[in-house]
Amino acid sequence: MKYDVIIVGGGIVGLATAWQVLQKNKNLNVVILEKENAVARHQTGNNSGVIHSGLYYKPGSLKATNCIHGYHLLVDFCTKNNIPFELCGKIVVATDKEQVPLLNNLYQRGQQNGLDNLKLLNQQELKEYEPHVTGVAGMFVPQTGIVDYLKVAEKLGGLIREAGGELKLGEKVIEIHPEASHVNVVTEKKSYQGNLLINCAGLYSDKVARMTSKVNLKIIPFRGEYFKLVKEKEYLVKNLIYPVPDPNFPFLGVHFTRMMRGGVEAGPNAVLAFKREGYKKSDINLGELAEALAWPGFQKVAFKYWRTGLGEMYRSFSKTAFTRALQKLIPEIQEKDLTDGGAGVRAQACDRNGGLVDDFMILEERQVINVCNAPSPAATSSLAIGETISALALGKIKG
Repeated sequence: MKYDVIIVGGGIVGLATAWQVLQKNKNLNVVILEKENAVARHQTGNNSGVIHSGLYYKPGSLKATNCIHGYHLLVDFCTKNNIPFELCGKIVVATDKEQVPLLNNLYQRGQQNGLDNLKLLNQQELKEYEPHVTGVAGMFVPQTGIVDYLKVAEKLGGLIREAGGELKLGEKVIEIHPEASHVNVVTEKKSYQGNLLINCAGLYSDKVARMTSKVNLKIIPFRGEYFKLVKEKEYLVKNLIYPVPDPNFPFLGVHFTRMMRGGVEAGPNAVLAFKREGYKKSDINLGELAEALAWPGFQKVAFKYWRTGLGEMYRSFSKTAFTRALQKLIPEIQEKDLTDGGAGVRAQACDRNGGLVDDFMILEERQVINVCNAPSPAATSSLAIGETISALALGKIKG
């Protein structure tokens, strides 16, 4: 059968894209090709479950517009489909006076991005939200929440099938051949033909893109490692507690997150993963590691941020150092209060000039749409990203 749309990748962005395409035209033949035997096994299923507000992102950027729109679409989707979520809000904490101007900048950016009821906090007001936090100032962000994105992804998969779409699991794409009127996609099991290909391959999106296009970037995998608070110390965190982030680095710093499944996570750090799907320190793929280290852009990033990188690596191997980072927010935390948690891997696009691509990146070819950079807040933004991509897709199909 010839498909109208072939989507590579069964994470939440690929699933949301398929669902949005079928919402707009249920007569289209849509198939998702996923290399794993279940959906959402990588970035979607290994994150902290935060519903992001759109606070941090440059006004007018794809991250800002899709996160804010996606936030509302996600809340509406979860409500209609009885998926548990909670809009508990979060606080962002300035731990020293030097961070206060950055906090004020965040407040202004949040207002520019359309967030309502942001509240700047003094030391006493911080304690009212999180009694065990120490900081010189803070901000309350009411739009932030928590959800289980695996449940969202599984629901999307079910709805796609109900709408007539197909979800092919255990189908790793190994070749793509664009022709004059269609695209041939070859997996390890069989071949597929489609009018349009949409690449939502996450950690392998650059490799899939290179099967059809010249792409001058590489996905660099960063592993984020978490600890969990022992049950007896979960009372130290009421909801979500974040530091003021480094504006020059695309990570939010170690923080505390109350989970929808129960418990409190502390983390993550951000270290180079030695394998694209390297969730453990011992996970090493020499070929993928060599690719990352040889990429000129990553070499420039490493040279520019070597101090930050060494600090993150040190925390990866030193629970004591990790604890000290958390104590900047909650001084009562002790090393014995932390147990090993999980880890996720962020697919971070890096260009040849050493830029860590800050925004979502969607590249179009004649019969191909490549989603080349969709790290956090992609899960929050997924339904909005899917809406954006589906509009591009339908335009190409009609054209």
